[in-house]
Amino acid sequence: MDSPLKEDNFMPSPFPGMDPFLEDPAVFPDVHDSLIAYLRETLNAVLPAPYYAGIASRIWVEPSHRRIGPDVKILHPTHPANGGVKSGAGAGGVAVAEATAAGPVAIEVEVEEQRETFLEIYAEPGGRRVVTTIEVLSPANKTPGGHGRTPYLQKQREVLQSQVHLVEIDLLRGGVHTTAVPVGAAVARLGFFDYHVCVHRWDRSNVYYVYPIQLQGRLPVVTTPLLPDDPPVAFDLKAVLDRAYDAGRCRQWVPYRAPVPAPPLHPNQAIWVEQD
Repeated sequence: MDSPLKEDNFMPSPFPGMDPFLEDPAVFPDVHDSLIAYLRETLNAVLPAPYYAGIASRIWVEPSHRRIGPDVKILHPTHPANGGVKSGAGAGGVAVAEATAAGPVAIEVEVEEQRETFLEIYAEPGGRRVVTTIEVLSPANKTPGGHGRTPYLQKQREVLQSQVHLVEIDLLRGGVHTTAVPVGAAVARLGFFDYHVCVHRWDRSNVYYVYPIQLQGRLPVVTTPLLPDDPPVAFDLKAVLDRAYDAGRCRQWVPYRAPVPAPPLHPNQAIWVEQD
């Protein structure tokens, strides 16, 4: 493998498959949206009429991570509310708290609108019918309790209960298992894998077609289903990633001199990444 430190802005990633440095939270959003755009381009070049691929999105809001004020942690006064004066005439009297009726206080929290794109394949005759949904999972989708996980899982359930195929591309080692295939069944059948693609056909509801991907391995050519009477089409996920990497000049700005983003690599993987 070539060293990832070469100063060539327009070369593909030095990794034969997924580039683990692209998993950096500051990098992956750019990669995610580029993958969606170039997947659309790739599929529209091979989809027969009347099919076509289009970009769709879902939106949610979450509290802003921007610092908007001082970090105040003291939530009670350091002195009694009555100024420290004890009730009664004697010094040994017992302090009495005065009950005060108070109205509500409005606390406004800054929020940010988050937008996440995905791909849909449509069949036009007879109306714009969604045939296949293609998702590239994001860190927000794989974070327990995250605001982006709930709408993703809701959409996943809706697709699985409909007559729409679902293709999920997980190029993130971190986070919890999120694709539709049950994690226990996947690990039992496939063993350990770093990344994977899960394809679920609505007309074979109990079957999941999983492409297991090792860090050292090449990204697969993924077969994408269409309507039952039509043959599927395929896209080369590695070629799509290379195009996104080149177009985004990733070699120029991805932080290759920093440690590989979490989670930690296995020892043999760490050696492989560091070798020239």
